Amino acid sequence: MAEKYFEKALADFAVDFASGGAIRVLADKGYTVRQIKERLDFPLSMEKVRELVWKHYVDSRVILLEEPDNAPLHERVKYEKVQDSYGHTSFKQVIITENSNQNDKVREYVACDFGKRMYQDRNAFEESLKALSDDDRDYILGLPWPLQTVWHVRNERMARIEKVTRGQNENVTRGTVPVVTYEAKKEKHEKRI
Repeated sequence: MAEKYFEKALADFAVDFASGGAIRVLADKGYTVRQIKERLDFPLSMEKVRELVWKHYVDSRVILLEEPDNAPLHERVKYEKVQDSYGHTSFKQVIITENSNQNDKVREYVACDFGKRMYQDRNAFEESLKALSDDDRDYILGLPWPLQTVWHVRNERMARIEKVTRGQNENVTRGTVPVVTYEAKKEKHEKRI
């Protein structure tokens, strides 16, 4: 058991070292999973690229697995060096809790149930995406959408997808419901250690 865990950790480290940074940068630039795979020098399966892009989007809060208002807060721990009146140095642990990784910025999210719709009837779902551009269709079909509703940040691509799918019939518009906005909140807790 420990040997398999070590092998998986080593393989994940090798993939992250060889391609992880490139995958994250290309994903942030708006490349689809297929385009990212084509640009990699290190051979990776499409499934592994898909998994890494999804993990990056979730970690960077481009995609939320819970409704934005109920999304778990991110905590960052920071240590500050302090001196008391006698000159003794100690460290103070500061925990910064925030809703967003982008300070004081309002982000809009679009609710997406692509995974559920794809699972129910893949052919009908792909047919409903034909009105989209090839890149937008590849973007949606390239990600491993879960069977639950997730929230995607409303960027230029999602605005285009929303605009195209809004004009279609009721079954299609379930994938893009009204935009949800929330404001980043920050709280600071200090603890002396």
